[in-house]
Amino acid sequence: MDIFAKLTQRQHDVFDFIADSIQVRGYGPTVREIADQFEIASPNGVVCHLHALEKKGLITREENRSRAIQLTEAARTAVVGLPLVDLNAEDSLRDALANPSCRLDVAGMFDNEKGNLFTIKLEGNALVDEQIVDGDSIILRKARSAKANAIVLATNDEGETVLCRWIPEKSKKRVKLEPANKRMKPTYAKNAKVLAVLIGVVRSI
Repeated sequence: MDIFAKLTQRQHDVFDFIADSIQVRGYGPTVREIADQFEIASPNGVVCHLHALEKKGLITREENRSRAIQLTEAARTAVVGLPLVDLNAEDSLRDALANPSCRLDVAGMFDNEKGNLFTIKLEGNALVDEQIVDGDSIILRKARSAKANAIVLATNDEGETVLCRWIPEKSKKRVKLEPANKRMKPTYAKNAKVLAVLIGVVRSI
């Protein structure tokens, strides 16, 4: 069931403004900020919208607190992505964030129609030469084969799972499993298997 289906357009706009504020700043807007954003003359007009959002199960509020607006669990689950802003040189960040052009869904950037994508939080420095470092979340697509020099998740002859460059050596009928780190030595395998191919990286600083 779409929890936004019964919202008016203005209620939807107010909710988006609240959700973006919480995601970007970590706390919700005040009644005055909502009024200024939507040019609502009276605070009572804002309160009416907030009451409607409460009644429809999208927000909760604590009385007598200026920044007491929170999203309900159902609303947090339904909100997908982060606000994507168009920031020009003459714009202030505050104004840009208040008017996002759309929402960026990181998962939506990749085709996952068959449900074959997954992520791993990287531990160690096996991919540091590719500017992929410890703590990054890497996005992989399940696969049984890979192009030469692709970064893959594979198993070696010992059945261990490794992240490395996939470099087939046809003349020796083996595969070179090379870490993307010059300080680490490659290994070689005759029965290595590709499990997945790296297609993206998400970094939290």
